[in-house]
Amino acid sequence: MRDVCFCPDFGIGRITALAAGAFAIGKCGAYGKAYDYAGEKVARAAARKQCKGDCTTLTMKRACAALAVDMANPCGAHGYAVKPRISSSLNEATRKCHEFGGKACVIRAWACDAKG
Repeated sequence: MRDVCFCPDFGIGRITALAAGAFAIGKCGAYGKAYDYAGEKVARAAARKQCKGDCTTLTMKRACAALAVDMANPCGAHGYAVKPRISSSLNEATRKCHEFGGKACVIRAWACDAKG
C-alpha cells in the first residue's frame, strides 16, 4: 500500500499531516473513501477498510478526490485526482483516465473533505 498526500496550497504553505479525508484506489474500480475525520490516520484506515486488494491511499484536506475508470475495461485504464474543487477533480481524473488509454472513461467515485 502506498500513501500519497495531495494537500492544496492555499497561500499559507503546504498542508501536511493533518488531512482529515482519504481516498483509497485499487484495481478494477475498487475504492474506499473517508471524509471529515478528525485526523489523517483514522481517515486513511477507514478508506482502506472499504477498498479491496492492494490500494493506493490519497489524503486530502479541504479538497475533493475523484476516480475515473474505463467502462469498456474497468480493470484497465483509470485516473484519479485531488483538487480544491470538485469540478477540477472530476475533470482531471477523467482526463488522466483517457491519457492512460481509456476509451469510455466515467467517474466511478468522488469525495470532498470539508472540515479540515
